[in-house]
Amino acid sequence: MRIAIYSRQFGKELVPHFSSMFTMLSMQNVEVWIWENTLKELKDLGIDLPEHTSFNSGADLKDVSLLISIGGDGTLLDTVELTAERGTPVLGINTGRLGFLSNTQVEDAEDAVSAFLKGEHSIEERSLLRLTSPEGLFEHAPLALNEIAIHKHDTSSMITIHAYLDDKFLNSYWADGLIISTPTGSTAYSLSCGGPIIDPRSKSFVITPIAPHNLNVRPFVVRDNGEITLKVEGREGSYLLSMDSRSVDLDENIELKICRNDSGMNLVTFEGQDFLNTLRQKLSWGLDQRN
Repeated sequence: MRIAIYSRQFGKELVPHFSSMFTMLSMQNVEVWIWENTLKELKDLGIDLPEHTSFNSGADLKDVSLLISIGGDGTLLDTVELTAERGTPVLGINTGRLGFLSNTQVEDAEDAVSAFLKGEHSIEERSLLRLTSPEGLFEHAPLALNEIAIHKHDTSSMITIHAYLDDKFLNSYWADGLIISTPTGSTAYSLSCGGPIIDPRSKSFVITPIAPHNLNVRPFVVRDNGEITLKVEGREGSYLLSMDSRSVDLDENIELKICRNDSGMNLVTFEGQDFLNTLRQKLSWGLDQRN
C-alpha cells in the first residue's frame, strides 16, 4: 500500500504524535510519499522516517491509497488540487482550531491510520464546484470543495453581480461580493455571511450575498445539477475571485460559469464522525452556556 502525507507546516510539538505513526507504517510495510516541503521539515526535526518518496504535485500521486492532511481545514482544502481528479481518499488530522473537515484529532492520528489500514473506515463523497469559464483559470484544478467567491477590492464602492441559473436571470446583487457554496462549504464563509447550514448529502448549492445593499436579498438554495453564470460590474473595473484558499484578480468583462464537478472529493471518516456529531461538537449545540 502507498500512503501520501501533506502539511503546510509541521511544528516540533507534533513530533510525539507522529513519530509512532511512522514507526507503525514502517512495520506494516507501507510505502510513504511525503510532500516535498513537509519532508524537509520532518528531517530537520529528526523524525525517523520509513522508506519514502517525495512529491510536489498531484500528478505524482499515482496508485496512492490515502492522502493524510496534517493541519486545519485550510490545509485539507489544499489537497483538492492534489487528489480530486483521481478520487484519492483524504484523511484530515486536525492540528488547527475548529476542524469541520479535519475532524480526527491529532492525538488519535495513529489509531485512525491503523483503522484505515484494517478497513475500519467509511468514505464520504463531498460535491465539488467546477469553474468552466474562463478556460485556463486555476489551470491545474479549477475546483472548490467549500466555495467560489467574488469580492470587491479595497474600496468603499460596491460591485454589481448579475446572476443567472441555466441562462435564466436570477438577480442583480449590489453587494461587497457573492458566495457560491457547496453543502460542505455551508459551514464556512457562507455561514459567516448568514447562509444556512446544509447537510453534505444534499444535492444543492447556496448563493449567499456578502453585505448586500438591499436588505430583502437573502441566501438562496438551488439545485446542483444546473449551471450558474455570473457577470460583474464595478467602478474599479476589476474584482477578486477566490476558490477556497486560492484567489486571482479578474477583469469585470469576464463571464464566469460554475457547475458541479462530475466527481467529488472522498473524505475518510470513522465511527462517531457523522455530520450531526460534528455540528454539535464544533458549534456547541445542546450545551447549556448559562453557567
